[in-house]
Amino acid sequence: MATWAQLGLQDASSPLMEELIYFHDYTLIILTLIIILVFYGLISLITSSLTNRFFLEGQELETIWTVVPAFILIFIAFPSLQLLYLMDEVNNPFLTIKAIGHQWYWSYEYTDYHEIEFDSYMVPTSDLEAGLPRLLEVDNRLVLPYQNPIRVLVSSADVLHSWAVPSLGVKMDAVPGRLNQTSFLLSRTGLFYGQCSEICGANHSFMPIVIESVPFENFESWITQNLEE
Repeated sequence: MATWAQLGLQDASSPLMEELIYFHDYTLIILTLIIILVFYGLISLITSSLTNRFFLEGQELETIWTVVPAFILIFIAFPSLQLLYLMDEVNNPFLTIKAIGHQWYWSYEYTDYHEIEFDSYMVPTSDLEAGLPRLLEVDNRLVLPYQNPIRVLVSSADVLHSWAVPSLGVKMDAVPGRLNQTSFLLSRTGLFYGQCSEICGANHSFMPIVIESVPFENFESWITQNLEE
């Protein structure tokens, strides 16, 4: 979960988010070097009164400042494309969840268990228990087993929504009449918070997402308890 005055990304809770953070840092290093080089050139031009007559018109210089940026873009593009295809990959999901956006709450269906479905509303501030985050806690959390591939089918019942959990590196648009899918793998137990990331109306900021990552044994107990009810 994001904290006050946090400047960086949230701690990764899935292998996908770890790769996204690595790519972010890798690109940031390249951009920092480019900015330093450009500012060095600008300061040199401003402070120096000398002019190199060979640089006024030089084919070699023009070739260098055309080829070098092209190579830099290649070094950024290949890892980016690799990560893009990795994000779309879905391999033998252990569990499939259907998330449907409404104005303004989420409803979930465990498609492998036909009798388990529920709505997830934000808990009002007046009903919050001590220690729970304001505007982020819900009455029914999405309980999932960790270290198992999870597929989420995302759709909407009314307007555009977006199912997003930053610490998992997941963000998928919910479009009425269409099923979009995304997948992730929880690498640790805990609570992971997200929100609708599409401006969907007056209460857009009041439809949070809470994933409770638990060991498989606890997940089995939770499933059995819900099926009995």
